[in-house]
Amino acid sequence: MIYFDNAATSFPKPNIVYDSIMKVMKEYGANPGRSGHKLALKLGREIYETRELIAKLFNIDNPMNIIFSYNCTDSLNLGIKGILNKGDHVITTSMEHNSVLRPLKALEKDGIEITIVKGDSMGRINTKDIEESIKENTKLIVTTHISNLTGTIMPIEKIGEIAEKHNIYYLVDAAQSAGVYNIDVKKMHIDLLAFPGHKGLLGPQGTGALYIGDNIDLKEMKQGGTGSISHLLQQPDVNPDRYESGTPNGPGIVGLGTGIKYILDKGMDNIRRHEEELTRYFIEEVRKIDGVKVYGPLDIKEQAAVVPINIKDEDSSEISYILDEYYNIAVRPGLHCAPMAHKTIGTFEQGVVRFSFGPFNSFQEIETGIKAIREISKEV
Repeated sequence: MIYFDNAATSFPKPNIVYDSIMKVMKEYGANPGRSGHKLALKLGREIYETRELIAKLFNIDNPMNIIFSYNCTDSLNLGIKGILNKGDHVITTSMEHNSVLRPLKALEKDGIEITIVKGDSMGRINTKDIEESIKENTKLIVTTHISNLTGTIMPIEKIGEIAEKHNIYYLVDAAQSAGVYNIDVKKMHIDLLAFPGHKGLLGPQGTGALYIGDNIDLKEMKQGGTGSISHLLQQPDVNPDRYESGTPNGPGIVGLGTGIKYILDKGMDNIRRHEEELTRYFIEEVRKIDGVKVYGPLDIKEQAAVVPINIKDEDSSEISYILDEYYNIAVRPGLHCAPMAHKTIGTFEQGVVRFSFGPFNSFQEIETGIKAIREISKEV
């Protein structure tokens, strides 16, 4: 199988990630923070080490401001619903995933005002449109870093500067960028950073996190046991316990930490360059094929390793089926949980066939993919 669906979940993971998860399960998979015996303490220490690794990766001063979650959607819901109240105004974009848009739409029923800044046909956002949308009651700007549909890289540092200038909180959805593109929460003026563990960070599914800046008081979304301050019936008011009720995914978090160690050892810049080279070559070659439509900026300086295509007017799901069944190539068709983004670039009816590359893809695999597209375009 040639796997070109890394925007959904990176696969495969480095072997050391699998090994670290299994080691926890077999040797010390106790309940961290709930007991004082050696096994629980060991897992607790390794979970904290993962917080430290995340802090290093994103230039976060306090590892305790990193809240573990089950995925990026979980983190975004906490960040969005924890900060907005009735009467607040929030600015977002038409290029967002439903993990941003659906929580916002749910809050709209409760009196939250939403402005959706529209992108252009390549998925790009004009920062002037964001600044011009600011109102007296604007409390939050939330944008993706990289579109999961077009791979468009958003100018998050410039948006962060606008947010800071107007004393507005800025939440970044780093689902497609964490682990591949440099993110510095201080330099980029990011107050809240949501990201999954199972994509660019090379960890397992069921892991993710939310960074919460020192100046932010989020409402917690759940209450329960934290292993701390247990004599009180009220939820602890300290990070990260306030937001991490219940037993954490210890093996998964350790696996996430191992994935980050791999990235730091390999060099994030090296990983990104490899993905950029694959993406550049793929775009150049598929644009030469008759009947193939390619979407996004089509410039590696503006587009990550996510390339959506269509072949003539064929249904995207049919093309995906052919690639899977006859060529053993895994891609993702359809609307990609981003219907507004599809409407923005004009593909809502047809959907697209999304190719997304990762650190373990090769040029030989890209060649095979291009050959398959060329053959299919002649047949349909």
